[in-house]
Amino acid sequence: MMRARMRGLGDSRSPRSATVLELLFDIVYVFALARLAGRVADDLTIVRHTLLSEAGQTLLFFTAMWMIWSLNALLASTYDPRRVDLQVVLLATMFGTLVLAVSLPQAFGQRGVIFAATYVIIQVGRPLYLSLALRGHPGRAFAIRVLTWHVVSGGLWISGGISGGLGRGVFWSLALAVELIGASTNWPLPRFGREPISSTVTVSQEHLAERYNQFFMIALAEVVLEAGAAVSFPGFSFERTVTLVAAFVATVSFWRIYFYHVGPGRHATSSPTGDGIRLSRWASYSLLFIVGGIICTAVGFGQVIEDPHPPIDWALVVIIFGGPVLFLLGRSYLEEATPAAPHCRMLSIGALALAVAAVPTVFLPPVAVAGAAALILAVIAVLDGQAHQRGSATNPTL
Repeated sequence: MMRARMRGLGDSRSPRSATVLELLFDIVYVFALARLAGRVADDLTIVRHTLLSEAGQTLLFFTAMWMIWSLNALLASTYDPRRVDLQVVLLATMFGTLVLAVSLPQAFGQRGVIFAATYVIIQVGRPLYLSLALRGHPGRAFAIRVLTWHVVSGGLWISGGISGGLGRGVFWSLALAVELIGASTNWPLPRFGREPISSTVTVSQEHLAERYNQFFMIALAEVVLEAGAAVSFPGFSFERTVTLVAAFVATVSFWRIYFYHVGPGRHATSSPTGDGIRLSRWASYSLLFIVGGIICTAVGFGQVIEDPHPPIDWALVVIIFGGPVLFLLGRSYLEEATPAAPHCRMLSIGALALAVAAVPTVFLPPVAVAGAAALILAVIAVLDGQAHQRGSATNPTL
């Protein structure tokens, strides 16, 4: 019976639109993003000589969680996620992601083994199933390559979970480096080659673009959640109200720039054809910056609402202005540059303007810093719109 259910996976095709189960999968990441935002907030309140190490841990967790999401998005954009077997894979990954999110606060403490074991089960289990289900299909070689790389990184994850202390950080950093190198080089393996998955199956570019846009909206909601939750308990005051307005302006600016920015030579709609795996890798790294920037922005505004009184901490200034900078850089490179359609420089110039403006704001009250960042971001959105004479909203052209 199991073999009957596996049969035909390689011949299935992903639908043009994301499924409801995929939306449910993404909603689980709302909780995961909230846990990551909580870690960033904690990083701002600890002793400064440990700030970099704590921030490094948060970056490691964020990248690891992103690897899980991006590979599952690629899976659902390659094969039909309406199949029962793939739905089981997605549901299992969803539960594993929930366990990871719960383990995040103590992942470098008592829950290190739980975090590492859960992560390895997710990352090894997915390609292991595909290797079994795709017997006799050309796509099996790609699944075996991915499986091999994740088995190697899995050993490092487990070693880190067992060792603890400094060794945990070293092992986990090496494990994540192995996965990133594998993803960037198409998981090469002797005798199995290094050809992309698109050489054997079709990756739906349109489905993938919808998943990325869907996840962006979920991440954007984190700004509203953080600011709204911070205001709810103490109530309104002049400083908190101003910061809440600034957070809303930043949210609208993010939305406008993401969905309305069209680089030179680009069309208003994304093409459903093309090398999906290559575009997936390019867009994945870009959206990593975009979502990371949104989380930083959400935490920054939330911290100002909780404590709007001067003086402001330099690290908080970095978070408030660094978030939009990461977002603009990620959005600028979301569309691949070609000789016929070079990168638009408007967003890069805006990122530079934010970086320069951040320096003198260390002498301003926290509320003024949040307002200045939101205002500059809004100006960038307006200027970007005027530069391209854009009309209706458009999904980013993956």
